Amino acid sequence: MQKILVVDDDPVMLRLASLVVSKHYQIITASSGEEALKKFEVEKPDMVLSDLMMPEMDGYELHRILQEKSPEPVPIIFMTADDNEDSERRGFDIGADDYIHKPFKADVLLRRIENVLKNQNKIRGLRQAVETDSLTGLLNKNAAQKKISELCKKHPGVLMMIDLDSFKLVNDLYGHAMGDKILIKFSELIKKIIRASDLAARMGGDEFIAFCHDIQNETTVKEKTEFLNENLLAAAKELMGKDMNIPLGTSVGAVFIPSDGTDFSMLCAKADKALYEAKQSGKHSCAFFSDIFNSQNSRKNISHMKMILAERIVKDSAFLVEINSFKEIYRLFVRYSLNFKRDVQFMQITLNTENPDAVEQFREILINNLQLSDCICQNGKKQFLILMPHTHFQECESIKEKIISKWKTSPFAKFFSPIFEFESVTE
Repeated sequence: MQKILVVDDDPVMLRLASLVVSKHYQIITASSGEEALKKFEVEKPDMVLSDLMMPEMDGYELHRILQEKSPEPVPIIFMTADDNEDSERRGFDIGADDYIHKPFKADVLLRRIENVLKNQNKIRGLRQAVETDSLTGLLNKNAAQKKISELCKKHPGVLMMIDLDSFKLVNDLYGHAMGDKILIKFSELIKKIIRASDLAARMGGDEFIAFCHDIQNETTVKEKTEFLNENLLAAAKELMGKDMNIPLGTSVGAVFIPSDGTDFSMLCAKADKALYEAKQSGKHSCAFFSDIFNSQNSRKNISHMKMILAERIVKDSAFLVEINSFKEIYRLFVRYSLNFKRDVQFMQITLNTENPDAVEQFREILINNLQLSDCICQNGKKQFLILMPHTHFQECESIKEKIISKWKTSPFAKFFSPIFEFESVTE
């Protein structure tokens, strides 16, 4: 039975709405916005039916906080005795699914709830088809990048890169069908180490990622890693026989948000370095980026330190960094340009839109069409900053034309044109 959270500071209206709705749905009640937030976290209802005008926290604010806290959109119907059209318009503007005036008729309220839930189920089904990895049922790579990226910007927690050890031997010795069974079983184990508010995804092959809210200690991550290793081995022997002697297990590289950063790309790079360290240290364990540079690592040789500092995979594209890293790189390039009298150009591109899909597509065009040595940073929702070493000022115009040419192939290009500005870092 679907679950609905009913919120109203008026006890009579709360009881009346609950009686009407409880005939067809499971009901949770709250008499304030604060109580509603606490119950939503525990109960995870399918929909919220909320009074609009409440003291301390009104329906608008409740809706805003719920959308921030939940990884999925929360369907909500507002109830109000206010006949003001502006309040209704504002409710729809912030994303309310419907709006019903008090006093309401029971059959009308039930019909509207039914319509909202049906629509939500359709949307959820379509979204899951697009966002879900077909083999494991976890999020796929694209969905993970989008959803976990948003979580990292707003919430503290831990990001774990999870990789199967010796998985290739399963495919080689037992076939790909058995490999798929192991991946499915492993994904089930990952689901057991995360909560409803956390997210996990398959990034491809035998690589997984998980974000867990509010976890800020290494002990918890180590316990999760031990659980995965113990249960994966047991499951593998059930599937392949007790004489199975493949050293199957998992290694985990972890970073903490916000202490290790908040930019998803940078966090993944750091977690990847920690994962490499875990594998180099014997596999079947976890490592933390914050520990890589501690005193014991300072005793390791220069080749090992170079491995830690380097990118694991150098892509044939520009270097994307977060704003704090970009500031340091900018200052270094200014010194470099002054000392060696070499040109370094600074380009600023502003988009007159905040459409996230358009901005994301423009970012990909930049990354894939600038040089390997160029550095890119997204500054806010609609601006990009770029450093281009060994580039003359006269070349900036041709670089601009190249980017515009690629942008014109985008379906978003007809809605706006990017604004370019550029000059030397030493001017």
